[in-house]
Amino acid sequence: MSTTAFANRPRFDAVEKVRGSLRYAADVPLPGMHYAMMVPSRIAKGRVISVATEEALALPGVIRVLTAADFPPPPVPVPGSGGPPPPPTIIDEIAYRGQPVALVVAQSLEAAIEGAEAVTCTYAEAPFSPLIDSEGGERQPTPEVKAGDAAASMDRAVHRFKAEYQTPAQHHNPIEMLSTTAVWENGRLTIYEGSQHTAGVKNGVAGALRLDPRLIDVKSPSTGGGFGQKGAAQRQSALVAQAAILTGRPVKLVVPRGQIFHNATFRPRSRHSIELGADAGGRMIAVRYDADQQQSRRGQFPPHYHDSPVQLYGVDYLGTAANVRIDTQSPGYMRAPCEQPGLFAFESAIDEFAEQLGVDPVAFRLAHDTAVDPTNGRPLSSRHLHECIREGARRFGWERRSRAPGSMIAEDGTQIGWGMASGAYQGLTTPTIATLRIGADGSTRFAVAGHEMGQGIRSVIAAVLMDGLAIDPAKLDIQIGDTTVAPQHITAGSWGTASVVPAAHAAVQRMNAAMEELLAGREVGGNLHRKLATVRRPSLQVEVSNVAPGQGPEALDRLRQTGMQIAGPDYPDFTTFSYIAHFVEVRVEPRTRRIRVPRVVSIADCGRVVAPRPAESQVRGGVVWAISAALREETEVDPRFGGWLNSDLADYVLAVNADIGEIDVGFIDKPDPLTNAVGTKGLGEVAMVGASAAIANAIYHATGKRLRELPIRIEDLL
Repeated sequence: MSTTAFANRPRFDAVEKVRGSLRYAADVPLPGMHYAMMVPSRIAKGRVISVATEEALALPGVIRVLTAADFPPPPVPVPGSGGPPPPPTIIDEIAYRGQPVALVVAQSLEAAIEGAEAVTCTYAEAPFSPLIDSEGGERQPTPEVKAGDAAASMDRAVHRFKAEYQTPAQHHNPIEMLSTTAVWENGRLTIYEGSQHTAGVKNGVAGALRLDPRLIDVKSPSTGGGFGQKGAAQRQSALVAQAAILTGRPVKLVVPRGQIFHNATFRPRSRHSIELGADAGGRMIAVRYDADQQQSRRGQFPPHYHDSPVQLYGVDYLGTAANVRIDTQSPGYMRAPCEQPGLFAFESAIDEFAEQLGVDPVAFRLAHDTAVDPTNGRPLSSRHLHECIREGARRFGWERRSRAPGSMIAEDGTQIGWGMASGAYQGLTTPTIATLRIGADGSTRFAVAGHEMGQGIRSVIAAVLMDGLAIDPAKLDIQIGDTTVAPQHITAGSWGTASVVPAAHAAVQRMNAAMEELLAGREVGGNLHRKLATVRRPSLQVEVSNVAPGQGPEALDRLRQTGMQIAGPDYPDFTTFSYIAHFVEVRVEPRTRRIRVPRVVSIADCGRVVAPRPAESQVRGGVVWAISAALREETEVDPRFGGWLNSDLADYVLAVNADIGEIDVGFIDKPDPLTNAVGTKGLGEVAMVGASAAIANAIYHATGKRLRELPIRIEDLL
């Protein structure tokens, strides 16, 4: 395994993005396009009795109004079939406010909007539970997470700490809104959709409409942000597909942001109760952590709040979690799904315990380490968390920190706080199949699973190919996010790089070997294109595949069928995690109590860094989001009517440029020796983990006030 650092190349799609020429799914031009708009339910729970479509159909340009009668009944889930059931289409049973009750298809977008506004429904309303603490919520525990005997260790603890924390519901809000464009032609359905899971869209639409998935192709050329929201077939996917089939015309729907808030997945509200115990010497020996989250009546998003905390410090651990089922749409994965809220709570508690024990927060974390997975005793493939903490403290200048809360004050009275927190995220992998073709005409084509969401997966692939092959980078074509070019896995969970890089590396090795075999000892100058031209070979193609440690060929079959065959972080012989340490400076104005974050240092251990520039961008993006999550973002529910109150970017407050200061990013850049042949681990998710806790800890250091609920706002410090 090489330990040589990869070159810091420009992003693969940088020029296209700067020029505005990069194509997204909703940009695909198709002749004879029709436009669609969903009609949202105006009740939170109940049934649709009737849908009045006459007024809408009388409007100029309106072609058709689809209702529940135009769709097959929802399929019955088959236990053990693998993967989630397809999303429902239009059905009469209303589970949440904003659920689509009809779809208007028109010759223009304006006509579709006007038609949707003209559709009216009558309902039979039912009582509903809109909040996590509403009457009628159903608490549903999940299995415990254990490491050692936390109960016995807590009983012998000399020092104890206990507190409760809360995090709000939040929505993703990528710049590219949800969209679906569908074309039914010659017995085949083609769907263009900004997605992280084109295979999931393919199978979800097939299941919802009772179609053979072999008749469906899904293409996601580029995605303008996903963050988990676009990780499955959307509520509108099958609706638009059915409209295209019934009308015989291409149909496009770009979902308005307000409808995205009500129909797409979101980060659920969660509650955390944490108890820590330490021995007489101040060493932590036990953790008891109980968490729950809001959940829809039938949602499947798991409350995995213990995956990362149990791995951080090698302490006996007992964790419980539960879903609280209420009447909302289903929550789902959002960047660092359970790790962002979970590590806010856990790393805030660690900081509070260190303060209670009179120990510096950095020293307290460095006093606890482990080389094994506490849940199963397997060795950790690599763990450089302490190096992240030490390097972050050095860059930040932590030694200049005055320990007493409220003791660092600027000349104008601004309170200054320095805080830090650690983070971890599981190292996951999925099998991959790739094809590499090099042409004598100077072209190179690499087709593989993966989806470009702005995280730079094309840049990662290009880095490996250009590092190992003598090819023309100007004519490199990387085909991803397309079910017609390669079996597509879902791109999420920070497994994209760790899965595609080994495939690209194997393709490089096989291509170089194939070229040597073709030349058979002949000395031919020039790059690979020139060599092919010299020996009069139009092109040379190789196919490779890779599976995760412990997986066999059956994993590739599963990939071809469903796109889902995730392995890790606990592999047969080891466990793999990525780690990060965040150091944050906050400034709290003396009169307005406005909080600013002028400086952050974040050091990550993600194994070998393949594409340094996108990697740095990933960490900066995660930190920006963590600032926004800590100080700005909350989606609020109207308990009288259900649904979300602030369902637009005017009222859903996000961090903006003025909120962001300097973000210094660094990497340990040491290869992981066991996970894959290149030594890389995931980065996208771990970038955000722990940063919100570091902000809260810094606010405590500045003001002396512990705030245990996000977001932290001005009124909390008045």
